[in-house]
Amino acid sequence: MELGTRTRRRSMSALFVTVALMNTATVLANTAGTLIAADAGGPAASGLPSAAGVAGTAVGALLAGALTARRGRRFALLTGYGLATVGGLLAFGGAAAGELLLLLVGLVALGLGNGAAQLSRYLAADMYPLERKGFALSSVVWAGTIGALTGPLMISPTAHAAGWLGLPELAGPILTATVAVACAAVAAALALPADEVSEQATHEGWRVFRRRSLRLPLGAMVAAQITMVAVMTMTPPQLHHLGHSLDVVGWILAAHIFGMFALSPLTGRIADRIGGRRTIGIGIAVLVAATVLAYFLPTSHESGLPVSLFLLGYGWNLMFVGGSSLLSTSVQTRAKGAVDAVIWGSSAFASIGSGHLFGHGGYPLVAAVAGVLAVLPVFLLVTRASGTTG
Repeated sequence: MELGTRTRRRSMSALFVTVALMNTATVLANTAGTLIAADAGGPAASGLPSAAGVAGTAVGALLAGALTARRGRRFALLTGYGLATVGGLLAFGGAAAGELLLLLVGLVALGLGNGAAQLSRYLAADMYPLERKGFALSSVVWAGTIGALTGPLMISPTAHAAGWLGLPELAGPILTATVAVACAAVAAALALPADEVSEQATHEGWRVFRRRSLRLPLGAMVAAQITMVAVMTMTPPQLHHLGHSLDVVGWILAAHIFGMFALSPLTGRIADRIGGRRTIGIGIAVLVAATVLAYFLPTSHESGLPVSLFLLGYGWNLMFVGGSSLLSTSVQTRAKGAVDAVIWGSSAFASIGSGHLFGHGGYPLVAAVAGVLAVLPVFLLVTRASGTTG
């Protein structure tokens, strides 16, 4: 789409702010939800909140893709963030009342907003010429740095504030997440201009998966998502089991989410310069290094785990941006929503499965299985089946 410079800057600023707020909310709600579930149902239940969040994100990506094609990006984002605000209120009610089912329902609805936020990277890429698409989408991904810096560090103080108000401590982060999502909805309403629907052919949908060129980006992004979610989801229960405080949980997760987002502009430059396929290859190597560290140093909260979680985040970033850059010029927004739905839907199984692995073999088993999954896209890289050259 062709946009004037002023309109493009305004739209990019709005996308940046809303993604930052949504990411912060997701970190707060999912981390608190994981700890609530672990206390209520043991290690096997600890993956349920993350699974609920990513399931909602998958549905939200589908919804946002369809609404963008039919009604425009502003309407799609407002709808996603509005539903997420309602979900945050439900999740807060579940946390305050000790109702795990209500908490999970709320996290599913909260995930709808995250699905809309994830699609924002493609909306950003659509505003720029081919040679700058990787950098444009990575700039929006970089907005997650705000969540990396603020979300985890807000867990402990918001929990203490909730306790001071007579609420269960872990209800505090979820209430804060709800406020952040509501602010994202306001920002989208005030800053994003009304836009016309530009896509004429909106019926590709799930048929996009017949394309051979989709195999590498989809396979890489799914593998990266499952690997990252499995290890990241079980890190708070691992630290909790070792007796560490919420402050330790918060700063280790901050290192992880910083790795996920902070270097995104660099990753975008790499993807624009050497291509998405090579960027994915680098990401695989980084993810393998992360899981090896987690396997051999599962109790090292001062060095091993922070470094491992940072590498886990940046390996995911390389594969996510690399895969997204390959997709940005090949499919329409609605089809991109379908792709994101598959990515996030698959990671829901990782959340549940990682909880069972953790319950049976502990954190090292989770890291070992995740490391094997991270290597699988190598088979797509060494063949020509993807049909890509980038």
